[in-house]
Amino acid sequence: MSDDPDRRQHDAPGDAPEVTEIEVRGMLVGIFQENCWVIGNRRTREAICIDPGEEPEDILHMADEMGVTIKLIANSHAHLDHILGVRGIQAKTGARFLLHRDDLELARAAVEHAKRFGLEADPVPEPDHFVTDGEQVEVDGIALQAIHTPGHTAGSVCYYADQLLFSGDTLFRGSIGRTDMPGGSYEQEMSSIVDRLLTLPDETTVLPGHMQETTIAFERQANPFIRQELIQRAGGGRQRPSGLVIPE
Repeated sequence: MSDDPDRRQHDAPGDAPEVTEIEVRGMLVGIFQENCWVIGNRRTREAICIDPGEEPEDILHMADEMGVTIKLIANSHAHLDHILGVRGIQAKTGARFLLHRDDLELARAAVEHAKRFGLEADPVPEPDHFVTDGEQVEVDGIALQAIHTPGHTAGSVCYYADQLLFSGDTLFRGSIGRTDMPGGSYEQEMSSIVDRLLTLPDETTVLPGHMQETTIAFERQANPFIRQELIQRAGGGRQRPSGLVIPE
């Protein structure tokens, strides 16, 4: 996972390197080591926060270092390790909170789920808007496309722009999000990945909800779940890879 603020840049022939006005930083938060992402625009000073799982004060400090204000909270899904920091971010910034409607009940149950892990949590705010498939999620100077990717949860969403994919817990480096919890479906998960995410450019950088970044090309070639799904679709029969750890 890279937090280099100038990671995304390009060279024009005969010119000095030009750094784009978009900056992306990630932070590991909470006991589940979840990746929270902030996408900011240096010119407009506005930002989108994806999956503030915990530690809202640290996330806000990172945004301050970037010189941006979080105007929008866009969640990939509503499992507690991705959502418990929403209230703290919203209280300090007034940011609007976006979630897919199919994960609303999960969000409302976050406090009870937290108790099972010995965590105390405030109720998650009600979403200000229900994000839908194909919708443009945007603040001034930043626009992400929402891609509904059910499987890990019924309302899982990935966000994409300019060969950069925030995949939540749908796709990891060499793995996928677990599908054995309420609302999960292995068949839906594989359809979401193969039919929706693998259609993105191979050069797309994938910034997931856990573990390190990857690319669409790498996952197409090396992810055993994807390879098995492609074999099955080609007539080889379905058999889930065994002996692999699927992260939370």
